Amino acid sequence: MSAVKSLRSRALALLSRREMSQAELRRKLAPYAEDPAEIDALLQEFADRNWQSDQRYAESYVYSKGSRYGRLRLAQGLQQQNLDSGLIEAALPSLDNERATARAVLRKKFKQPPADFAEQQRAARFLAYRGFDSDTIRHALDHAWQEEDEEQAE
Repeated sequence: MSAVKSLRSRALALLSRREMSQAELRRKLAPYAEDPAEIDALLQEFADRNWQSDQRYAESYVYSKGSRYGRLRLAQGLQQQNLDSGLIEAALPSLDNERATARAVLRKKFKQPPADFAEQQRAARFLAYRGFDSDTIRHALDHAWQEEDEEQAE
């Protein structure tokens, strides 16, 4: 019983620092468990008490990284945590939010519009690395500095 209590205290200590997915918590507790069934029972108890929630983890992950990355990169990060695809899709930002994020990220990195094709390609690669799809990249390159010009005109 002391091993289970030790696992429980370790799990609570880990969850008190930040949200974790069930897979991440399982991975961190595995070295301390004598039997994988102990971890399964503990994780089920934590889920029943709502101390650990994959949905809450997905929402906090998207909230913390959503202002810098696109849907593709966010989805990849959540898939690495073995989350259900339904949870991932529900947590991801809408297309309008993603386009606004892409424009903001682009304006922050590049203070002025690309002067030539090479700079435009560099900006597109930057956004692709950040996890934005090609339609969003094209939209951001076309509209990122138009909004800024409209704001300055007012």
